[in-house]
Amino acid sequence: MKFKAEIDVMPLKALLDPQGKAVSASMGNVGLSEITNVRIGKHVTLEIESENLENANKKVDTACKKILCNQIMESYTFTIKEV
Repeated sequence: MKFKAEIDVMPLKALLDPQGKAVSASMGNVGLSEITNVRIGKHVTLEIESENLENANKKVDTACKKILCNQIMESYTFTIKEV
């Protein structure tokens, strides 16, 4: 079976997000001062061949922990659906 994973990697809330802070500061310059606390992360999509959803979840979780996310500074969430 083939699955598609949608993964979001974000900086931990306790850590400074310099990109997000710069974008937040710029919102007022374009007339959007009501937008605050911007956080910027990564969105990753991937396809995985697996015999079932449970195994696909395990593989995506391993990929996130070992390659896609620096768990000292980032957190991740993902969803998987069959394609």
